[in-house]
Amino acid sequence: MDVSGDAATEDWGPFGRPLFDDPGARALGRVGVLDVGSNSVRMVIFDGAARSPAYFFNEKVMAGLGAGMAATGRLNPGGKVRALAAIKRFQILAKRMGIAPLTAVATAAVREAEDGPAFREDVERETGLRLWVIDGEEEARLSAQGVLLGWPGAYGLVCDIGGSSMELAELQDGKVGKRISTKLGPQRLMTIKGGKRAIKAHIKDEVQTLAKQMGNQNNRLFLVGGSWRAIARIDMDRREYPLAVLHEYRMSRKAVLATVDYITENDPADIRARTGLGESRMALVPMASLVLKELVRTFKPHDIAISSYGIREGMLYEQMPQRLRDRDPLIEACRFAEHKDARIAGFGKRLYDFVKPLFKSRGAPDTRLIKAACLLHDVSWRAHPDYRHEVCFDEVTRANLGGMTHQERVFLGVALLHRYKNSRESSRLEPLFEMLDSKSIAQAEVLGKAMRFGAMLTASEDGEIGSLKFLPKKKQLQVRLAPGTRGLYGEVAEARLQSLANALGVEDLIVKAL
Repeated sequence: MDVSGDAATEDWGPFGRPLFDDPGARALGRVGVLDVGSNSVRMVIFDGAARSPAYFFNEKVMAGLGAGMAATGRLNPGGKVRALAAIKRFQILAKRMGIAPLTAVATAAVREAEDGPAFREDVERETGLRLWVIDGEEEARLSAQGVLLGWPGAYGLVCDIGGSSMELAELQDGKVGKRISTKLGPQRLMTIKGGKRAIKAHIKDEVQTLAKQMGNQNNRLFLVGGSWRAIARIDMDRREYPLAVLHEYRMSRKAVLATVDYITENDPADIRARTGLGESRMALVPMASLVLKELVRTFKPHDIAISSYGIREGMLYEQMPQRLRDRDPLIEACRFAEHKDARIAGFGKRLYDFVKPLFKSRGAPDTRLIKAACLLHDVSWRAHPDYRHEVCFDEVTRANLGGMTHQERVFLGVALLHRYKNSRESSRLEPLFEMLDSKSIAQAEVLGKAMRFGAMLTASEDGEIGSLKFLPKKKQLQVRLAPGTRGLYGEVAEARLQSLANALGVEDLIVKAL
């Protein structure tokens, strides 16, 4: 591993200090990471749940450090000016936010340029920051670990594309295996002489070589990097996909090939206007799309997934003890949200125990989704009552949450919508509801209405709610209320219980006090 900077000699890598002193810790103190890439310079400040860090701050500048470097061997002069200005800004912001020290990592452009060492010296002299320069294989490893932060136990091939390079890493059994760094970054490809035909031939030869080195990799292909995300955004627009969340967005091989053709056949300015992509990013998309097309044709992955997590998240994952890595990122994030925002933190666990007997049948939703919904059932109380149902739906479907698919996001959204409202008819959210089948919609409604009823019993004197027993064949629902709920079970609670019974198709509702 090629590493530069004194901090790299410490036991804790680029951070120079342990981030997770206590393996049992639930929360992460704010940590800032500066990523100096060939195309962009980005600062991310993480906060929130230790196992599922959220983006407290996330900003990038398309500096273009590596533009033209393949021809000159040096960093782009204008790119250096923009990058240094961005780094100065980020350093000031980090200090004002109390983030110290800010950890800075640099990849292909800085490590390969003749004037890379001089640029690092300029950065340190003018900002006090030391750039931690990583080699290609380390870049691939950290990107793959970033994927593991969002997908515990993930397996397949991780492909991280930057401006000057592209890295591949194998994931098996939740661990990083073989990894390779290539020169297939779109900035570098633009310098190949001979036109599009020569570029395509070069890409094909390079990818064929990669296939021989990596072996059979036809499981999932995880895509990391801004150019891949831009292509995914275009794919969403082409398909009129209703949920604008890139993380865990899925594409088939057929969809990727159709989108590459779409990019070739349409005016980049029109695509930018439709998708909101920046000019600098869009300039790299045509080259990146040719690489993706060849990757898909050669490796034939069974599906393609976009990961918003990469090197920066991989650096955090690097420090996590195994005990922390083994936690469910979705549940950890929801538990953190409950502790921070719910009116009665801790009630979500009791609510989960109360509602889960309704979901014992085969084909019931994953219990982790039920638990996540219960933990989140009261975190949106600050929203106006008339819009609470939409606010919580929007928050859960668009939140920085790992460990779930887009369909699972919508399931949680529908459940939390019904936590606050009986009906979802004539909602602006209807296009998103169509991402679920009718059975999943019905189960989400039952979960939401069960939480809506259970929330009425939050203030039970003895802390106990009672129990539910659902007998689907008899179409019977038995409700046993704990003694401490006697003063809480009034007309509103009764109406909410009846709404739950209706959603279950119950004909025999039995309510008993313990």
